[in-house]
Amino acid sequence: MLLILLKSSACLAVFMLFYKLCLEKTSVHVFKRFYLIAVIVISISIPFIVFTEYVKTEPTNLIIASDFDNKAAPNFTEGKFFLDYAPYIFWSIYVLGVILFSVRFFKNLYQIFQKIKTNPKYKKQNYINVLLHDLIQPHAFFNYIFLNKSKYEHNLIPREVLLHEQVHAKQKHALDILFIELLQIAFWFNPLLYLIKKDIKLNHEFLADQAVINKGTNTKHYQQLLLAFSSNTSHNQLANAINYSLIKKRFTVMKTKTSKTIIWFRSLIILPLLAILIYSFSSKHYVEYDNYSNEKIIQEKATQKQVDEYNTLAKKYNTQPEDKRIIKLKDVKRLEYLYGLMSGKQKANAEPFPNCPPPPPSPVIKKGDISNIPEPPAPPIVKKSAVSDIPPPPAPKSPLDYVIDMAKKGATFYYNGKKISSDIAIELLKKNKNLNISSKTNKGVNVVNIQTDPIAF
Repeated sequence: MLLILLKSSACLAVFMLFYKLCLEKTSVHVFKRFYLIAVIVISISIPFIVFTEYVKTEPTNLIIASDFDNKAAPNFTEGKFFLDYAPYIFWSIYVLGVILFSVRFFKNLYQIFQKIKTNPKYKKQNYINVLLHDLIQPHAFFNYIFLNKSKYEHNLIPREVLLHEQVHAKQKHALDILFIELLQIAFWFNPLLYLIKKDIKLNHEFLADQAVINKGTNTKHYQQLLLAFSSNTSHNQLANAINYSLIKKRFTVMKTKTSKTIIWFRSLIILPLLAILIYSFSSKHYVEYDNYSNEKIIQEKATQKQVDEYNTLAKKYNTQPEDKRIIKLKDVKRLEYLYGLMSGKQKANAEPFPNCPPPPPSPVIKKGDISNIPEPPAPPIVKKSAVSDIPPPPAPKSPLDYVIDMAKKGATFYYNGKKISSDIAIELLKKNKNLNISSKTNKGVNVVNIQTDPIAF
């Protein structure tokens, strides 16, 4: 999950940098509005894109031993406390942040609805003017425009300012703000969302300014009105309001006329940029196949069911004191088999492998006690007449039956030196009965080698 968040943040940072350098000061405000929303969705989606790549493998006669062939089980006692409780600590902090930001969001929403409910309202065209007694700057939320009651009744609010807020209401800019606010609840820890929210709100102002000027309003006169009505007083985070800190940049953009050639050129850069980000931050799934049979062999990691089985067994023995710990042989074999299947990441997140106590020492026989050892029983005497009654020895198993039996015993399988699952081993024998098989036991774990080349002894 952490890797996905880092990849998404990296993609969003690249898109935002491109916006700042190439798009922000252009006059294509409608395109910029959809760009800012789309790059958030795209940045979240890119890490979930998976490409499958087929890789050829060369056959090898080397036998890949299990992790426990040449070394003892690893000891993960150091840092066990942190590994056990770190997920709970991080998730508790995350949930606390989600709760706080949810409270803030619904508090702002409640305040807006209370203003609408408790103050006089006048419907004009498709907009509803909500008249407040507070000395506030005009702001809009969907079709509701919040105005100071005294100024509105005495016609002290210029037509251009009303038109500016009507553009916010008509173009439903509140939808963009609600989207980014809800996203902030889930990803409150990501500072990039705070920065892109400012860009989204600023672009809303560009859109409203552009619409007012296109109605025939004199640019200089309109700029003077913005200065008169701008202030640094706080307003509801879910509403669109005139902001003094952004006035200078808005004045610069009002005078900007971007040529169509520049717009097309800068827009086309997005395509190779998107391709690079998808290639760099998407996931890759490798499928291996050998040159002889061309049969695809997927390199598998342990399934979630196998990881759960390992954790249950390991936890059972880890809770026992080491000096009194008794581990069954079949459980040791199963633990080693499951641990060998797991990837490095799975091993790091799994229960520590339990320390296995050494087997009890063999009894020491003193020199004087040899006479006390009972002699082995004599073999039974078989009469000549009974020789014919001895049944013939059973026929040897076929390679396929042998592999199936070994799979039931939890054996580890290798095909041309590459580790495979028991299901793939059975399928290989079903398709090609001429494959060569050899087996051995490494510290109680059965290892079955299947190969196309003759077996060398």
